[in-house]
Amino acid sequence: METSQSNDPCTSSVTACDLVTVPTRQGLEAVDILRRGAGEVVGPVLHDDGDDTLAFLVPPGTAAAWDVPGSTCTQTDGRGLRRDPEPQVRGSDWLVPPGEADLATDPAVLRRALGEAARMIEAADSCR
Repeated sequence: METSQSNDPCTSSVTACDLVTVPTRQGLEAVDILRRGAGEVVGPVLHDDGDDTLAFLVPPGTAAAWDVPGSTCTQTDGRGLRRDPEPQVRGSDWLVPPGEADLATDPAVLRRALGEAARMIEAADSCR
């Protein structure tokens, strides 16, 4: 059975998924938006307390065309990224563990969720 790139499973212990990294506040909003969406799937998400960021696992190749302001997308080629239940980096932990989410997050869906999250944060901050 063939799957699209947006549904490529990242099943090996060392995976070639890319990572989209955003500030924690925007990332948490995006996770909520994705979880509320009809049929939209959020893949594994890593929380890094030290850098106050969230990293979404996305299909390989996403970094080549990623252009969302306020975020970065890093191509890993499997270097240093393990989908073990316990993250290898001190101060980090899975917000959405690999066991709960076997598929990488669709980059187009993530792009929309991050945009919506940014608008929500901007609106909330302007009300203060």
